[in-house]
Amino acid sequence: MVVMLIIAVLAAVAIPKFVAAIRTAKEAALKEDLHVMRNAIDSYTMDKNKAPQSLDDLVQAGYLKAIPIDPMTHSTDTWVTDSDDTYSDVDQTEPGITDVHSGSDEVGSDGQPYSSW
Repeated sequence: MVVMLIIAVLAAVAIPKFVAAIRTAKEAALKEDLHVMRNAIDSYTMDKNKAPQSLDDLVQAGYLKAIPIDPMTHSTDTWVTDSDDTYSDVDQTEPGITDVHSGSDEVGSDGQPYSSW
């Protein structure tokens, strides 16, 4: 009986820490994915003098090997892109994607929704 009580106490302490560690890892992966995709969008826009029309344009042009999986939704199809109809640069010839966000409705550990990161 005492052994089972000790195991229960250890599990009660370890499980929340494990869940928090997983959440922290997913958030770190999301931040890195967003950083990489935003850099690819900027590079594409500067190199081609036009913004990409979709995330697939970044893959086709070689700026990304593949569209990353959103760690919060576990899908590559849920990324939400911001498009701008104005030109962000004098040399830019076509408007297109200017930013990307997670498609998750969940709130991060900082209190902000993942979709606003």
